[in-house]
Amino acid sequence: MAGLGFWRIAQADPDWTAVIEEAGGEHKAGDVLARANQTVHALRALGMTDGDGLTLLMPNLVEMIEIYAAALQAAWYYTPINFHLAGPEIAYIVHDAEAKVFFCHARFADLGLAAVAELEKEGQGLPKEALISVGGDIPGFTPLEQFRAGHSTDLPENRSFGTAMHYTSGTTGKPKGVRRALSGQDPDMMAEAGTVLPGFFGITPGGGGVHLVTSPNYHTAVTQFGGNALQMGHTLALMDKWTPEGTLEMIQRTRATHTHMVPTQFHRMLHLPEEVKQRYDVSSMKVAIHAAAPCPQHVKRAMLDWWGPVIYEYYAATEGGGTIATPEDWIAHPGTVGKAWPISQVKALDDDGAEVPLGTPGTVYMKMMVGDFEYKGDRAKTDANRRDGFFTVGDIGYFDADGFLYLCDRKIDMIISGGVNIYPAEIEGELLRHPAVGDVAVFGIPDEDWGEQIKAVVELNEGYERSEALAAEIIGSLEGRLARLKWPKTLDFIDQLPREPNGKLFKRRLRDPYWAGHQSAI
Repeated sequence: MAGLGFWRIAQADPDWTAVIEEAGGEHKAGDVLARANQTVHALRALGMTDGDGLTLLMPNLVEMIEIYAAALQAAWYYTPINFHLAGPEIAYIVHDAEAKVFFCHARFADLGLAAVAELEKEGQGLPKEALISVGGDIPGFTPLEQFRAGHSTDLPENRSFGTAMHYTSGTTGKPKGVRRALSGQDPDMMAEAGTVLPGFFGITPGGGGVHLVTSPNYHTAVTQFGGNALQMGHTLALMDKWTPEGTLEMIQRTRATHTHMVPTQFHRMLHLPEEVKQRYDVSSMKVAIHAAAPCPQHVKRAMLDWWGPVIYEYYAATEGGGTIATPEDWIAHPGTVGKAWPISQVKALDDDGAEVPLGTPGTVYMKMMVGDFEYKGDRAKTDANRRDGFFTVGDIGYFDADGFLYLCDRKIDMIISGGVNIYPAEIEGELLRHPAVGDVAVFGIPDEDWGEQIKAVVELNEGYERSEALAAEIIGSLEGRLARLKWPKTLDFIDQLPREPNGKLFKRRLRDPYWAGHQSAI
C-alpha cells in the first residue's frame, strides 16, 4: 500500500474496488478519484474557495463518496442533510451552513425544491448554477454529469484538508452545526490522523478490509467511520435502505469485515426467523461497532453469542468523545460503555460541577485532546454545555471502581415520580425482552399525585395484534425483574416510533402532547 489517504492509494492502485453499492454497482478507486477531482475543479470554477461549505441531500450512493472525497481535499466544509426533514428545515441548514452549493438527489426532488422555494421566500436563495442534481433531473438544477463535464480529472493543485460539519439532531430548538477549525494541512498527511479512532477498535489499514455502511451518511459516526475506512484503503459497501435480512446478505456478498450499527438494528436482526439467520455466513465480520442509543444487556449477549466476540461499543457524540468497551471489557463489566479513549477525558459531575463519588450518577462531561469545536453561530450554547473545557450532551452516568462508565439515561428523559429518579432506558431494555415488542419508548407524563407517571409506547413485532390483554401482559412481564415503582402505569401501541436510522429516538414528539397545558418537569 502506498501510504494512507484515499487520494494517494487510488493513484497507486486505481483498480482497487473503493465502493460497492447495495444494488450491485462496483466502482474502482481510480474512477471515484477522477470524478472527485472533476468535482473540485468544477466547484472552484464556480467560485468556491478554502473554508466555504457545501450541502447535500443524498442517499448512500457512490456520488456522495465522490463529493466527500472532493470536499476533504479542497478545504471545504461538507454538510450532508437528513432527508427525513421537511423543506423549511432543510433550507435552514443550507442557509445556516453558509453553503455555496446545494447537491440534491432526484429521489428527494420534492424536498429539494421545497427547500429552494423557502430560501427564495426568505431572500436567501442560492444562484441557479449552485443547485446541482444527482441521479436524474430536477427543475432548475444542473445535472451533476453536466456540471462536471469538461473539467480535468487530474488531482487539483493547492490541496488542503477539509472537514465534515454535521448538524445536531435538534431534539430541542433548532439544530446547530458542530464546527471545527480547518487544519490547513495536506489531505494525505491528515488521513493518517484519521486512523487513530479505528485503531482503538483494532481496525488497521489495508488487508482487504470491507466496511459495511448500514445507516444514512448524514449521521456523524457513519461519515466518520466510513470516511476513515476509505482513507485506510478499505472498500465501502453502501446499504441504500437498511433491512435486517439485507444486512446479512450484504455481509455475505461483500465479505464485510467491519461495520457500525445501532442497538435497534441488532434487536431487529435477532428477531429474524432462525432459518433466515442461519442462511447467511457472517464469519467475515471482525469488528461490529455500536453506539448512539442504550443497548439492552440481553440484546448485546445475544449478538455476542451469534457473531462471536466482535461486538465493540463506544460512547460519544457529534461534538466528540468518548469511551470504548471491547467485547472482553463488556463481558467482564456487563452494561458498561467502556473507558475513556487515550485522547479523551471523561467525568461525571453533580449540578455544582464537582465530581460525584464512584457508583453515583452524575452528568457526563467529556474532553478531547484534539479538535475542539463550537456550535456554529451560537457561542452561548457552546459555553452553556461546558465546564472547564469539558462538554456535555446531557447524559447521566456513573463510574465503577475500575474506571468503567455506565450510562443511565439522558438528563432530559429522566422521570421524577414521587421524588424518585427513574431512568427510562432501564425499563425499555426490560420491555424489549417480551417477544411482542419490536421497539419501545418510556417517558414521564403528568400525574397530580406523583408529579410524573411512567408511560410506555410500543411498536409491535409482526404477528401480534394490539389489545388491552397484550398491553397488560407486556407490563406484567416485568415481574421479578424491575421494582413495581418502575413499571409503566399505562402502555399504548403505535405503528412506528419516531426513530432516526442511527437509533436516536425523538422522544419529545411522543411526550409533548401529554404535557400540553401542564408545567413540564423538563
